[in-house]
Amino acid sequence: MDRIQARPTSCCTPSRGGGAAVPAPAATAHTGGYETDMALLPGGTFLMGTEDADGFPADGEGPVREVTVAAFRIDVHAVTNERFARFVRETGHVTEAERFGWSYVFAGFLPAALRRGAPRPEGTPWWCGVEGASWRAPEGPGSEVGERSRHPAVHVSWNDAVAYCRWAGARLPTEAEWEYAARGGLVGRRYPWGDELTPGGVHRCNIWQGRFPVKNTAEDGYRGTAPVDAFEPNGFGLYNVAGNVWEWCADWWSTDHADRPRADPGGPATGIAKVMRGGSYLCHQSYCNRYRVAARTSNTPDSSTGNLGFRTVRDT
Repeated sequence: MDRIQARPTSCCTPSRGGGAAVPAPAATAHTGGYETDMALLPGGTFLMGTEDADGFPADGEGPVREVTVAAFRIDVHAVTNERFARFVRETGHVTEAERFGWSYVFAGFLPAALRRGAPRPEGTPWWCGVEGASWRAPEGPGSEVGERSRHPAVHVSWNDAVAYCRWAGARLPTEAEWEYAARGGLVGRRYPWGDELTPGGVHRCNIWQGRFPVKNTAEDGYRGTAPVDAFEPNGFGLYNVAGNVWEWCADWWSTDHADRPRADPGGPATGIAKVMRGGSYLCHQSYCNRYRVAARTSNTPDSSTGNLGFRTVRDT
C-alpha cells in the first residue's frame, strides 16, 4: 500500500498526502442527452462566512463578507452511484482509489479481518486504509454498491470529479457558489434551514448521533450514506448540503480572504489542497461540527474516502 500519510490534513477526511493536482485522464464529453436535475440560481450578493462562536476561526470561516456570484445551475443533489457508473461505462475512467489500490474507510464499517492490521492515520484512528476500497466497493473487498444506486458516489478524488465534469459538460462549484447555494436564500443562518439543528425534534441532515467514534445511535435513520434526496431540501431545492458526504469545490484552499475578489471569487491560483464543504455522516459536534453552512475544510486532490463526494454546476 503506497503513501499512507501519518498526519491527515483534517479530522474529517484523511489525506493521501499528494500535493499538486495531477491531470485527470481525459473524459469524452457526453452527448447522449443525459441531463442531471439542476436548479437555476439567479445569483446575487450574499453574506459569506461566519463568526459563529461554535465555529473554527483557524479554518478561515470568517470574516463575514459581502460576495457576489453570477447566475448558475447546480445539481440539486450529489452525483449518485448510478450516474457515476454511467460515466465510468462510457469513458472507461479508472478512479484514483482504484489506481492506488486502496482508499480510506471508517473502521466501524469493517469486519474484524479487514480492521486488523489496516494502516490508520495518526490522530484519527477511526480511519483505515483498506486495499480494494473504491466507489465500486465502498467498504472494501466483499462490499458493493448494490441497493445504494441513489446514494452519493464516494471514494472519488478531486481529480476524478473533474474528469466526471468534463464528460458531463459541467464543472465543480467555486466555494462561493457552493455556500450561496447551500444557504438557500437565508441570511447568516447556521444551517441551510435555520439556526436550530433539529427544529421541532426533526432531523434535517445525516450526521453522527451518539458518542463519536464508538457509538452511533443513527437517530436520523442512517449509519452511513443516505439517498441523495433524503431529508427536506433547502430554500433553493438542494438536498443534503449539510451532512451525508463532503463535497469537493473547485478552489485551492486558503484561510486568507483579504485579497480575494468580492465578485465571483475563485480562490488562490495555486495550492496543495482543495476546498471541501458540507460535512458528512461522520460529523459530530464533539470533534468536527463542520456541517454548519459556513464550515470548511480541505484535502489533497488525489485523496479519497468513504464520506467524500461531489455535485456539479453549469454556467447559464
